[in-house]
Amino acid sequence: MCGRFALVATGEEVAAHYQLAEVPFIAPRFNIAPTQPVAAVRLDNAGARQLTHFQWGLIPSWSKDPSLGSKMINARAETAADKPAFRAAFKRRRCLIPTSGFYEWQATDGRKQPMHIRAAGGGLLSLAGLWEVWHAPDGGELETCTILTTTPNTLMEPIHNRMPVILDPADYDMWLDPGTALDQLNHLLRPFAPEMLAAYPVSTAVNRPQNDTADCIAPLAE
Repeated sequence: MCGRFALVATGEEVAAHYQLAEVPFIAPRFNIAPTQPVAAVRLDNAGARQLTHFQWGLIPSWSKDPSLGSKMINARAETAADKPAFRAAFKRRRCLIPTSGFYEWQATDGRKQPMHIRAAGGGLLSLAGLWEVWHAPDGGELETCTILTTTPNTLMEPIHNRMPVILDPADYDMWLDPGTALDQLNHLLRPFAPEMLAAYPVSTAVNRPQNDTADCIAPLAE
């Protein structure tokens, strides 16, 4: 699964990476948790990339209970196209979720050691996301999202049995385009190349969402 991640980048770096027309304001986040706002890139009505924010945890449009979103932070890549909660978003509302690294907990000697996984050379990674619009009874709207997960690559296998779908920049247009055929989309939902990632242990401070400082991503002292 993917239940916690970081985004430590400037607005200029995000705008350059995603070829955005405007430079967004990006506040550094070291410990983004479910139900919190997350930055995401989608296509606007004119087909241009835009950066927006979604609440993390997809609430299906048909749900009468918004608390359902807290259980929908991830969607399995193998079944998302068919699941009632995700299939409409999978067809038409896909997004990129920028991250400078994500966390996973590795079972070690009877305890869980948090690990930080980032790009091997540093910089941004893009997680494959889906977004949805939920209409509240009072007429308000809430945009929410989920992160797709897949089987682990060889780097992630010793850490966890799932990993987020990470997209190559060459595939961004195909993923964002609502007209992309489903068989083409499925080709993108594969484990990311292990040599492109690095993993290292970090402090258990990340276990608490209230801890949102650079200490969360600092390598654990040996």
